[in-house]
Amino acid sequence: MTAPTDTAPPHVRAEAPTGANRARQILTLIRRNLTHIKRQPEMLTDVTIQPVMFVLLFAYVFGGSINIPGVDYKPWLLPGIMGQTIAFSSFIVAIGLNTDIGKGMVDRLRSLPIRRSSILISRAISALIHSSIGVAVMSVTGLFIGWRIHEGIGRGLLGYGLLLLFGFAMIWIGILVGSAMRSVEAVNGLMFTTIFPITFLSNAFARTDVMPAWLRTLAEWNPISALTQALRDNWGVAGSAVRPDAPWPLHHPELATLAWSLAITAIIAPLALRAFNARTTD
Repeated sequence: MTAPTDTAPPHVRAEAPTGANRARQILTLIRRNLTHIKRQPEMLTDVTIQPVMFVLLFAYVFGGSINIPGVDYKPWLLPGIMGQTIAFSSFIVAIGLNTDIGKGMVDRLRSLPIRRSSILISRAISALIHSSIGVAVMSVTGLFIGWRIHEGIGRGLLGYGLLLLFGFAMIWIGILVGSAMRSVEAVNGLMFTTIFPITFLSNAFARTDVMPAWLRTLAEWNPISALTQALRDNWGVAGSAVRPDAPWPLHHPELATLAWSLAITAIIAPLALRAFNARTTD
């Protein structure tokens, strides 16, 4: 009896990397994604110039028409802008992934001894880093317009943690759209007509209690509203109190944000993985 020999090609044998090798693959791809930003700094306009523009427009142009009795609108607004920006992280990953697929980059990566999941994980982490830059820029901007964290470091960090958690859930939507759509133009069209209005149909920019009853119900059950309310509560923003008859997500915004994030991930992630595999399988 002869001893069994390993006849698998070298690239097949390397397809089962150790945890350290998997981490190295992911870090390498993250570095590759972030290098694009270094070489094309205009890619940061959506998380630097755009959020600041929204803050200034709503705070100083439209803010005078949005009246919240006894509340300074500018610091009240900032958590809503941050919630909108982290929701837009789905844009970033959708466009980046669709571009990589369309240009054949994913096919080239598949020819290497690399796990397909490493491509998605690195893209997701890169998108979170990208969005975190925007959150940092808005935090600095907020200091100039009167926003402060009044509930201590612990609750302040909890607010930022909820932002990143919700951003991770939104990234799966981006992976699904980026894999399913056939062009960047289609990605932009679909994401703009869905994510953009959802962020406005919430308590991010205006009070929900002055909306018509049917619209108020939609806005108050919107995941963006729960996230925004959680940020206002944990940062001690004046005017964060909700009506006694407000729905459960606004009275328990931290739990609601956690539940929404887990639910979106659990539902969308399998669909996104299926779409990515279908798009990148020969």
